[in-house]
Amino acid sequence: MADDKSLWRRINSYHDELFVAPWRASIAREARKEEDVLVALLFLEALGIPGSADYFALELYPDLIEAFHHWHQRMGMETFPEAGVCC
Repeated sequence: MADDKSLWRRINSYHDELFVAPWRASIAREARKEEDVLVALLFLEALGIPGSADYFALELYPDLIEAFHHWHQRMGMETFPEAGVCC
């Protein structure tokens, strides 16, 4: 059993070296770009400037509300104190 785990670790390590390592920097760069866009959109929203992606993001709201619901329960709030957000 221990040999199986060792074998899978070596295979996983080889896979990472072969396929992931050459692209690690570009994957991190793209993640930073996406985060920068998200921060810019959130900042515009906080300033009251309508974002250009609002209409396209409507389909994400059910998933966002579900994720928010799980988050506030993990934070120890059984129900969210603000009415109309979730729960």
